[in-house]
Amino acid sequence: MRDDHEAPVVRFATLRQPLFRLLAINLAAGAVVAALLTGGLLLLNPGRLRDLIFADASPGTALGLLLFGFVVTFGSAAMGTAVMAMGQDLGDKGSRGGGHRLPTPRVPVRVRVSSPANAERPR
Repeated sequence: MRDDHEAPVVRFATLRQPLFRLLAINLAAGAVVAALLTGGLLLLNPGRLRDLIFADASPGTALGLLLFGFVVTFGSAAMGTAVMAMGQDLGDKGSRGGGHRLPTPRVPVRVRVSSPANAERPR
């Protein structure tokens, strides 16, 4: 019999870590985009891709590899974007680069260079 004062068993303890949760959410978002892109490719049938896939003896393998490649690509892009944007303040939309200064305009300056009298010039 279980005592009501016992601590509950923590499932999915890794989801309590903010970085892991951020990466998991963005991986899921990339997987959704990958699934939509795969479905769109099958729907539009560019270059008769759908016909080629379903004419194969095992279309599930081709679809699985296509979907896996898109999940890796778009999941990695979403996760990388999230990690690189971690230090930026979302409320600071007016500044470029998360509060960095704008570059100052460069003005050309004339510089005189004197060469030694006995130095030979390479030709």
